[in-house]
Amino acid sequence: MSLLSMFKGKGPSGFGYGSTAESVTEGLDLSGQTILLTGSNSGIGKETLRVLTKRGAHVIAAARTVEKAQAACDEVGGETTAVACELSDPASVQACAERVIALGRPLDAIICNAGIMALPTLNQKLGYELQFFTNHIGHFILVTSLLDTLAEKGRVVMVSSDAHNGAPKEGIQFDNLSGDGEYGAWANYGQSKLANLLFASHLAKRLEGTGKTANSLHPGVIHTNLARSMNPIARGALAIGGPLVLKSVGEGAATQVYLAVHPSVEGVAGKYFSDCNVGKSSSHGRDEQMAAKLWEVSEKIAAEVTA
Repeated sequence: MSLLSMFKGKGPSGFGYGSTAESVTEGLDLSGQTILLTGSNSGIGKETLRVLTKRGAHVIAAARTVEKAQAACDEVGGETTAVACELSDPASVQACAERVIALGRPLDAIICNAGIMALPTLNQKLGYELQFFTNHIGHFILVTSLLDTLAEKGRVVMVSSDAHNGAPKEGIQFDNLSGDGEYGAWANYGQSKLANLLFASHLAKRLEGTGKTANSLHPGVIHTNLARSMNPIARGALAIGGPLVLKSVGEGAATQVYLAVHPSVEGVAGKYFSDCNVGKSSSHGRDEQMAAKLWEVSEKIAAEVTA
């Protein structure tokens, strides 16, 4: 528990900054539920896997390789299925979706947790900046491929971040998705997290009337493997200040677990959550026109890279 956990109170949901994935699921029996989770092998993804299986859910655990996914599944026990899903590889994402569909189990939730962060130099995949392509396009392809597999009240949970506030001033740089025009490690990470948020909000609109929902969230700042690409000075600062200001892995996993399974969130859609309560996104995060354009552009990119 961080020092901040002791001072921040609970919100209207009854949970707050210091709530953990275990505490938000206390008393819940998730037997019979099937949940797909990306990035299941480390950090808050692994904690999400552990807690959901502990509560009885069948978790389809996705990681970059099936070996990494299986190792995580073996460690936590419970009812699991390990699948490979390398989000920067459209063929891998498609194969993952096909594997999930072949299981024949309606998905009660899809938790899009995996991601890469703050790559110090420009990396590209198939002509697109790698953070945008991995964090957004990979998940876009996965989720849209599985919408028909969502259960009657199935939930899509997109892990965004308050880092979306650091996206470029125009929001999504539709004319620079390659990153060739300009690139900043944190600005482009922020753009990818803004894309996660906008994807969830627009998906929620498209799902209106179906009983299915989509929401996004800020997990908090957690010292996990996601920081592996940061420069040594920044990593060192995290190591020193971490115990005071960073969430524990259990606290970091709380909001995505809450959104995926808590009964009080049933029917709630198109919201941005933080600390297990509705939060406030940037003005770009509330831009419906930008969200609609992103969906259209993402459909075109998905069609292009999966052809």
